[in-house]
Amino acid sequence: MAGHHHHAGHGHDHGHAHGPREYGRAFAIGIVLNLAFVAVEGAAGLWAGSLALVADAGHNLSDVLGLLMAWAAYALSKRPASARYTYGLRGSSILAALFNAILLLFACGAIALGAVQRFFEPAPVQSGAMMAVAAVGIVINLGTALLFLRGSHDDLNIRGAFLHMAADAAVSAGVVAAGFLVLQTGLLWIDPAISLVIVVVIVAGTWGLFRDSLVMSLQGVPGGIDSAAVTARLGGLPGVEAVHHVHIWPTSTTEVALTAHLVMPGGSGDDAFLAATAKLVKAEFGIGHATFQIERGECADGQPDCSPGQEQAHGHDHDHVHDHGPGHGHQHRH
Repeated sequence: MAGHHHHAGHGHDHGHAHGPREYGRAFAIGIVLNLAFVAVEGAAGLWAGSLALVADAGHNLSDVLGLLMAWAAYALSKRPASARYTYGLRGSSILAALFNAILLLFACGAIALGAVQRFFEPAPVQSGAMMAVAAVGIVINLGTALLFLRGSHDDLNIRGAFLHMAADAAVSAGVVAAGFLVLQTGLLWIDPAISLVIVVVIVAGTWGLFRDSLVMSLQGVPGGIDSAAVTARLGGLPGVEAVHHVHIWPTSTTEVALTAHLVMPGGSGDDAFLAATAKLVKAEFGIGHATFQIERGECADGQPDCSPGQEQAHGHDHDHVHDHGPGHGHQHRH
């Protein structure tokens, strides 16, 4: 029984808002600025005798680690495929996003624990030094976050870096507010109370990153793509009588792959149809790496019935047509 296999996964746009050099520069700037701030904040904390500033410097150091991790994953995701890693190392961006989310949640836990302890053991606050250093922190962290703002909508790994820096800016803003209110009122409980509010805000923003990156790491269908809608759309194409073996999964934080079997007893299923279908799923669902297998009979294994979603065994010959973009298409037959 003959069939066709079409692969359209090369020479196309994956939706990156920025080029590699631009993000590389953004990561480099963010890491250098934050390392410098960690040194200044740690020194200021020791000078002012403020344990809070020293602790925050340690927290900011963990953010530098998060940026380094995201940068490494961004660079690895650009490496070409190999015989062992046939998708390249694109999946590293998913792992980095997941680790960044976990790192943020752990940081929130540490801040919350410190805040609760402060309620029971109030400590004098170096309001002036806290406000001055935290104000610098707002500028640096917010500036770094803005470098990743555009990409945070399209790339989960970049979103992780953005959230890390935005969270730091929020913490710094909270420190300024707490320092000012304590200075005005003398109420020491204001400092830990504001810290807990900030923790709630950060966790609310980070939870989506954690959920999405966890789903992606398990090769779940990425958010924003309805697998039932994809199956229905393919099933409605001319000549397609049934669709099954539909699999949709992320190959990175910006790229999605699809495989599907299309039952077309009387349809053409030629190269033009396959190329048009690949363009369709990319345009309508953002799936840029699509592979379709055409089945000429009612079922690939000769069974009398074949319904959408039904699992079948396959052991038949098929043609492979690879679309590598304009001027690069080629065909090889098995």
